[in-house]
Amino acid sequence: MVKATFALLVASMAMLLSSTVESAPIELSSTGKTIALISASEYCLLLPPNKGGNIADSEDSAISFCNKAISTAPNAKTLPSGFIKSAHFVHNTSKDYVQITGKIDRSKYDLSAGDGGGQYDLNAPHGSACAGYSSFVQFVEPDVQIYCLRCCKNKSDCPTNRSTDGCEAVLGGDYS
Repeated sequence: MVKATFALLVASMAMLLSSTVESAPIELSSTGKTIALISASEYCLLLPPNKGGNIADSEDSAISFCNKAISTAPNAKTLPSGFIKSAHFVHNTSKDYVQITGKIDRSKYDLSAGDGGGQYDLNAPHGSACAGYSSFVQFVEPDVQIYCLRCCKNKSDCPTNRSTDGCEAVLGGDYS
């Protein structure tokens, strides 16, 4: 009887806590999921929280990594040395978006050569954002060792409905 009562109490508390957590507003500055794209020398990407993680499997748990400390991306980790091999930055002033594309060295974060990659955006991981922009779309493709990120003022300039098409098809850009 005591065990049953205790189990019921624990279950009730768990339900109460989960409903409180789900309805609580998320503070982006404390989640480590805010990225920034300022220039070819100041940028962040979302990556799996642990080395060797799969990109698609981490769409809900990815965290931000920056090439250096950036105040608008608090709690971001530092990108592994040598992970980014090239960074080509574009600021499209007519559409008001910024974009970065380039090559990665998947071995610097133990990403699998068999990982076809995936897409991160405002919906996954939940609570993510690109500082100063209303929308973003990012791909990391370990199998072909490329990445791309676009942060947009207008959601229509950040196509998030083509998650399986990859960097070159969705965002174009320079991958040399």
